[in-house]
Amino acid sequence: MKHWLRSIDPSVLAMAGMRMLSALVELSAALLMLAFNDVKKALAINAALAVVGPTVMIVTMAIGLLSLADELSFSRLGLVALGVAIILFAIYK
Repeated sequence: MKHWLRSIDPSVLAMAGMRMLSALVELSAALLMLAFNDVKKALAINAALAVVGPTVMIVTMAIGLLSLADELSFSRLGLVALGVAIILFAIYK
């Protein structure tokens, strides 16, 4: 098991860890909704999740981009940043 973990790229491990953390937050929110059994509280929990999703996406993308920064040209990094900005604009507009 230890040999397998050493062979994983640290950036990939960090990105996967962020996604696992996000999944844990989502599952916890779902369980809280069921526990409270109230539509108003469920909507409040869902609103809080609207912040978690994009934040995890931005952090995960940043980890990946920092790992690839030496391999990509500035124009390609700019295009990726523009794509992320468009996604965030679409989410919040």
